[in-house]
Amino acid sequence: MGGRSSRWRGTSRRGLRGRPLRLLAWSAVAAGLALPLARRRLRLPAAVSAAAAAVPPVAVVVALRRSTTRTVAIYGLQMWGYIVVHELPYDDPARLERRVRVDYPIAVDRVLFGRPPTAALQRLLARPGRTTALDHALVAVHWAWFLQPHATAAWILWRHPERFPRAAALIGATFDIGALGYMAVPTAPPWWAAEHGRHVTSPPMRRIMVDVGERVWGRLWPSLYGFLGGNPLAAMPSLHFGTSVMAAHVLDDFGPLPAALGWGYAFALGFALVYMGEHYVVDLAAGLALAEAVRLAAPLAEPVAARVGRLVQALEARAWA
Repeated sequence: MGGRSSRWRGTSRRGLRGRPLRLLAWSAVAAGLALPLARRRLRLPAAVSAAAAAVPPVAVVVALRRSTTRTVAIYGLQMWGYIVVHELPYDDPARLERRVRVDYPIAVDRVLFGRPPTAALQRLLARPGRTTALDHALVAVHWAWFLQPHATAAWILWRHPERFPRAAALIGATFDIGALGYMAVPTAPPWWAAEHGRHVTSPPMRRIMVDVGERVWGRLWPSLYGFLGGNPLAAMPSLHFGTSVMAAHVLDDFGPLPAALGWGYAFALGFALVYMGEHYVVDLAAGLALAEAVRLAAPLAEPVAARVGRLVQALEARAWA
């Protein structure tokens, strides 16, 4: 009896480690994926869903040995957290529409340009009642954004794996901080303002992505848009532009050709977003400012990141002891 008690006290002093700790970590990963998916059915508060989605990137460090697989899993789970936080405000569309800001971007357009740039560009380049080759090309540039920042990260992981953690952290931080902006200051894009009578232009402002999407995808378009358009009232800052700028910045370190491709895509996307009515110029400016702020603040955040990294490494050591 005394021997068993002594062994129990020794285990207690050592704490949870090894396989039990790894199983606990896998449970945390599973909960962080399942709870946000079931949040509407369970009526979870937004803070609970957001906190649950933040756990898996840390838990997977404990659950898996250090490897390329784990590196990719951390990045993917971090993006899962971003998607959850991005969509959370639109769980209650009526409440979000009561909070949404519509007028201040219109006022900025009036001060800077006299009239909405989207309306001016569509009057110059669009053709009423039909879509053009330019429309299709710019919509393709827009749709490519769903891959572009992540393709950049994947290329760096493939060609320069030692530089991947920094690149992934910069891209991920831009996504995450921008998502917090969506929750704090929900802002309507130009197309939404036009549909609700806040932009009166001649000809009427169009949402060109929808015109092209219906023509290209036909009956599949409503389902596809419903899957990808998780929160239509998330215009400020433009993470389309901000994350493409950050991807261009991280490509600057790899020579003139990657840099030229990154910056060329970012500016083509910026033009497309304004022309199609997806963003105001002020949204793009805020996305650019966010990317620059994240990049400039990165050295200041390194001590905190190192401290957190040491804590996570301690847990990792216990899990694989």
